[in-house]
Amino acid sequence: MKSRHTRGPKPMRESGADIYRRARRLIPGGTQLLSKRPELFLPEQWPAYFSRASGVCVWDTSGRRFLDMSHGSVGACVLGYADPDVNAAVKAAIEAGAISTLNCPEEVELAEMLCELHPWADMVRYARCGGEAMAMAVRIARAYTGRDKVAFCGYHGWHDWYLSANLAGEDALDGHLLPGLKPAGVPRGLLGTALPFRYNEIEELETIVSAYKKELAAIVMEPVRNYNPEPGFLERIREIATEIGAPLIFDEVSSGWRLTTGGAHLLYGVTPDIAVFAKAMSNGYPMAAVIGIEDVMQAAQNSFISSTYWTERIGPVAALATIRKYRRCNVAEHLIKVGQRIQSGWRAAADHAGLSITVIGIPPLAHFSFDYENGQVIRTLFTQMMLERGFLASNSFYATYAHQDSHIESYLTAVEETFGFLAEVVRRGEVEAHLKGPIAHTGFRRLT
Repeated sequence: MKSRHTRGPKPMRESGADIYRRARRLIPGGTQLLSKRPELFLPEQWPAYFSRASGVCVWDTSGRRFLDMSHGSVGACVLGYADPDVNAAVKAAIEAGAISTLNCPEEVELAEMLCELHPWADMVRYARCGGEAMAMAVRIARAYTGRDKVAFCGYHGWHDWYLSANLAGEDALDGHLLPGLKPAGVPRGLLGTALPFRYNEIEELETIVSAYKKELAAIVMEPVRNYNPEPGFLERIREIATEIGAPLIFDEVSSGWRLTTGGAHLLYGVTPDIAVFAKAMSNGYPMAAVIGIEDVMQAAQNSFISSTYWTERIGPVAALATIRKYRRCNVAEHLIKVGQRIQSGWRAAADHAGLSITVIGIPPLAHFSFDYENGQVIRTLFTQMMLERGFLASNSFYATYAHQDSHIESYLTAVEETFGFLAEVVRRGEVEAHLKGPIAHTGFRRLT
């Protein structure tokens, strides 16, 4: 007798646009991650959903294959999609049982590895994503100091401690996150507890410290993102943190594992009291780590920081396999070289076409912008034209170990052709006339 159930997933042929229309009725905002909303790339045309992914290739639900020359799942897959070594380790962990009443020994092995890579660190706690790991780090710092206020620089997630910066005005996070984020649902009692300063602007931090020296629980920042630190910038922040007795927390959720094996701060010779990792450390499997010096980390015992799924086995196993391959294959060197080629290619293509662009970011996390009043319209047309050529592409490129010469060469050839067309329609003032849908959104305000 035949079963009325078919085995395995059925082939998906519904278009991403159709699925997204259903999603908007069922999921507030349409997606779980703001950065993956189709409106940010190419409204009404972006594929939106994938059926499978491997290396640098992504297949949408209609079966179309694209080369991903965009942000690699927002930086989560530093080795490339479905890396065979990481997947093999994860499959073995699943077969052995992913979770039980007892703890998995891999979490101890990973802690030892993280402390070996970061000799200044003594202890480790885990989470499963960057935002919650950052919330944990701030909680630990507040428990350690008994203080409330946090000085911060950069993007650090969605939790109350961070979004509370916008309680004082909706523009406090504009340079760190996205314009117009409303702190709805964040308790008004957190007003004045998150104090922003800009990268490489040490005097802004010094102003905060002069006003709140005895109230600062931590200084939180990304050690590097779009720009390199100016001489003495990180060193002075380290001095200030020590002087006021507030832990220095380096958010390495994005920067970690891009420039070297471990935190980017290792290259600058400045050690924090706490460092936070996620994303690339486990190549797409949920995993995050908070590492730090013993005195500070032990403060976690004075607060309640605990979650069932922080004890599952897949995350630590994936992280161990990712880091081992990262070290064995010298992945950082590859990422830097690939990123440099992409950045140089953007500049060369723009110069050849006569387009004005600005290129920023460390090589593995590269970005460019069109220097025109209608730059967002031009970027939308760029994404549309690259999609038609078989590329997932916007104005950002996150390098992975799976990006090889053939991918780079085909991408840069397409960029040169597209930049040439863009330059012509810019000169004629006809950019918007070539769009097949709405202009891509630039910020949170336009997505509501």
